[in-house]
Amino acid sequence: MIMPTNAKPNPRALGPTLENDGLARTCDWPGCDGGGEYRAPRSRREMNSYFWFCMNHVRKYNKEWNYYAGMNESEVEADVRRDTVWRRPSWPFGSILPKGVAGNGNFKDDFGIFGDGNGHAADGEPKGTPATPPETRALGILGLRPPMTANEVKARYKELVKRHHPDANGGDKTCEERFKEINRAYQVIMEIIEPS
Repeated sequence: MIMPTNAKPNPRALGPTLENDGLARTCDWPGCDGGGEYRAPRSRREMNSYFWFCMNHVRKYNKEWNYYAGMNESEVEADVRRDTVWRRPSWPFGSILPKGVAGNGNFKDDFGIFGDGNGHAADGEPKGTPATPPETRALGILGLRPPMTANEVKARYKELVKRHHPDANGGDKTCEERFKEINRAYQVIMEIIEPS
């Protein structure tokens, strides 16, 4: 097998493992003098330290071995919970802020990528509450972007009504449908700006 000089071979792929003196390992099972080709962890505290067994004894060892032996129910539960998060620290959502998060719940943005820290988004537009889908659709129909005043909305509405009114377009059905959309969009936007 040709391997790069910096690569380490997988010991399991090489067949029987040789001990330091060049002789094949013998089975670690008491009274067995067979070849110790298969490894098994010594205990749950020594997962990287191994016994070396022959095939029959590694099967027997694995069948009888219990990772949780000697642990009470709460210790087992705690170990299982640590495994569910890959033994990394965790916290309940929204309770403890991780490192790098500002105290108000917003991420600390030292470089201004997500905003300038003065209530403006990265594109310079003032931040506000996000629009709902009907509000977003209404803004698109009227061709507006927040922030806007009631006077700006009314001026845009008048402009679009004049352009798309069915009487101004010879009773065209597509203009009539567009006119209805503009009226509905205007009502949605005005409810946001001037709630009743």
